[in-house]
Amino acid sequence: MWQCALCVAGAGALLYALYRWLIPALVRYNGPLALLWHDGVVERGLDLLTRSTRPQRLLAHVQKHATLRDPASVITTIDHFCRHREWAMNVGDEKGAILDSVVLEANPGTVLELGTYCGYSAVRIARLLAPGTRMFTLEFNPASAKIARQVIAWAGLEDKVTLLEGASGELIPQMKEKFGVDKFDLVFLDHWKDRYLPDTHLLEDCGLLRIGSVLLADNVICPGTPDYLQYVRSSPRYDSRYFKSHLEYTLAEDGLEKSVFRG
Repeated sequence: MWQCALCVAGAGALLYALYRWLIPALVRYNGPLALLWHDGVVERGLDLLTRSTRPQRLLAHVQKHATLRDPASVITTIDHFCRHREWAMNVGDEKGAILDSVVLEANPGTVLELGTYCGYSAVRIARLLAPGTRMFTLEFNPASAKIARQVIAWAGLEDKVTLLEGASGELIPQMKEKFGVDKFDLVFLDHWKDRYLPDTHLLEDCGLLRIGSVLLADNVICPGTPDYLQYVRSSPRYDSRYFKSHLEYTLAEDGLEKSVFRG
């Protein structure tokens, strides 16, 4: 009987080691495998075991550990959660530093974020904006939007960020008439990768870009946006530069593409 118990305990310890350390260490250098493991296996398994979602678990961690109305504390708390508890596809701390530098350099008066998810990048951007700056963030998934609103509010930035629920293809054409936006100075693309190029064309067609507007696109290598990259790198309408980095919380190559609109 005790031998059987030892076998069960040993198997459990082995499975935990595989889940907690060995497999994450093996996939951290390979972007597609990292996404498959963290999103396809771990997230689904934890959702079933805990009867909660990853965004809900992230929010609970923020509310337990982050200082209320302190954006820096919210950011570091989410980064700690994603590195040490459960991976999540935020822009992350490494690429987040690049995002910070682009926001500070652009000093935008109007900002559009495509893809809010849990609100991490919205908090990162909004905390750097000058008083009076208007920021809109668009999220298609109502469940994610609900979590993001609470994360943004916990950071004390709810008055600086307007979160809109719905499809980007439907909301972008409404920005001028319904929301009073003339042009966007900065656009951060971090939503469905197959929407990067169509939504860029939509921003152009709706007259929402001015000469000098900055488009910053995340995950252009992993999962990848080849059609978008081909367009902004070959079009005379953009000056484009690639910032090499890593897929969030891994060592697999990824990066940000900064494209300045030339008209």
